[in-house]
Amino acid sequence: MGTLFIVSTPIGNLEDITLRAKRILSEVEIIACEDTRKTGNLLKQLSIQKPIFLSYYEENELKRIPQIIKLLKKDKNVALVSNAGTPTLSDPGFKLVRECIRQGIKVEAVPGASAILTALVSSGLPTDKFLFLGYLPKKQGKRTKLLKNIATMNRIMAMTIIIFLSPHRLVQELVDIKQVFGDIEIVICRELTKVHEEIRREKINQSITHFEKVKPKGEFTLLFNTLPK
Repeated sequence: MGTLFIVSTPIGNLEDITLRAKRILSEVEIIACEDTRKTGNLLKQLSIQKPIFLSYYEENELKRIPQIIKLLKKDKNVALVSNAGTPTLSDPGFKLVRECIRQGIKVEAVPGASAILTALVSSGLPTDKFLFLGYLPKKQGKRTKLLKNIATMNRIMAMTIIIFLSPHRLVQELVDIKQVFGDIEIVICRELTKVHEEIRREKINQSITHFEKVKPKGEFTLLFNTLPK
């Protein structure tokens, strides 16, 4: 049978592609990707001839899994990529990996860029223990409940919390975090590894004030490490 390769791609800076990722992407017969145009552009920049593309995103995930399994069983190698960073982290993919494992198909990870680790190591916050929450729930009630549960956990064992923020909900989510944890020191990273990379280290109130005046644009990662009030 073929192998499913989980291939990490750059989160912004093309130079962050690994030699191994470039080789795998040039060797596989099929690439399953969120956006065929974005992945096609990446391969063009890397001077890699396009293989067969399969769109693979949350809305068609269940439909695609049997198709990909069938290809793998026909001795075809498949690479899974997201639009940026490491696949399956706040992106679809784990169900495919789980099904491959269940059916005895080899799964091989090709590590590389990750917004989570990039933000963590440049934040200046403790890195020995951290908790990644992905995107917070869209509904405020569920969001607040999750944050309160994290606050309870944090009383027992303080750790660095990492959260992805959506630009259009950023201010409201910062307000919700402040209500649970108080006016804490935070690190907020925007557009990591890209030309307009920005890392802000400030009180959460300062961030709220800033983004009420300046419309949030780009990809955001929030980090904090503190005992709740």
